Amino acid sequence: MAKKKSKKAAEKQVAQAQATGLMGKIKELMQFFEESKVEIKKVVWPTRKETITTCVAVLVVSVVIALYLGVVDLAFTKIVEVVLS
Repeated sequence: MAKKKSKKAAEKQVAQAQATGLMGKIKELMQFFEESKVEIKKVVWPTRKETITTCVAVLVVSVVIALYLGVVDLAFTKIVEVVLS
């Protein structure tokens, strides 16, 4: 179901269409930073403990996969050597 545009959104589009030149770009930039500031306040940042736990998990999984691929590569190398010799 389509949402109806609010009056504020319609005014914003008209203002953007009329804003030309350097001053219009500066106002757009200021508005962008104001909206970004509001959005950053909504972010829920992970705790230090969560960050460390996640980092360790990624490192462990990476090492396990690297070892697995290394063993598989070694096995395929030996199989190819046997087949070709």
